Amino acid sequence: MLDLIDVTKSYPSRLGRRYIFRDFNLSIPDGCNTGLIGPNGAGKSTLMRLLGGLEHLDSGRIVTNRNVSWPIGLAGGLQGSLTGRDNVRFVCRIHAASAEEMRAHVAFVQEFAEIGAAFDLPVKTYSSGMRSRLMFGLAMAFEFDLYLIDEVTAVGDAAFRKKSQDLLQERLSRSNVIYTSHNMGEIARLCNIVVLLKPGSATIYHDVKEGIAAYQQPAIGPQREAVAA
Repeated sequence: MLDLIDVTKSYPSRLGRRYIFRDFNLSIPDGCNTGLIGPNGAGKSTLMRLLGGLEHLDSGRIVTNRNVSWPIGLAGGLQGSLTGRDNVRFVCRIHAASAEEMRAHVAFVQEFAEIGAAFDLPVKTYSSGMRSRLMFGLAMAFEFDLYLIDEVTAVGDAAFRKKSQDLLQERLSRSNVIYTSHNMGEIARLCNIVVLLKPGSATIYHDVKEGIAAYQQPAIGPQREAVAA
């Protein structure tokens, strides 16, 4: 199970508190690969950080009995002054990996990421694509019940994208994913339900095509008139 119960999350701003969620509730069914979609500013990235434990709630609860990954995406999550190798070792220590497990994880990430000698250079010298390769390989080195992924399989050349997609598909034979992307083809390929997130609300669609259609439906009525004015 994965339940968000009366979740409130806000950030300070010059105009006072800016609320992303206020008394927000969402229950994601077990055994589902979930596409998280919605307009910019709806709170998708904030929700992923909350689920991955990178952000604290103002109030409310997130309840789960599943082993959830950190959010896997293009930004954040790596220590810039450490090398790629040392970042992998650091995460292994957090997850209490044995020495043998650490060696296996390091070897897996080094081979998967395909960044050559840069694996032993500080991550702050990496391009965004190199960071993404390292992040995705690092996440796939560990077994999670639920992976949180932000369009990371779109990075790299065609061969690397295919390798990433194949590895994720293999993991999903025994795990699930919450996947956020602006690529509706990827959402349709990977997911069997959709959560359409809008400011202050979320709607679950068990028909993925219906959810995508609802997301892509243009504004109507007063909103369209206001834009036209």
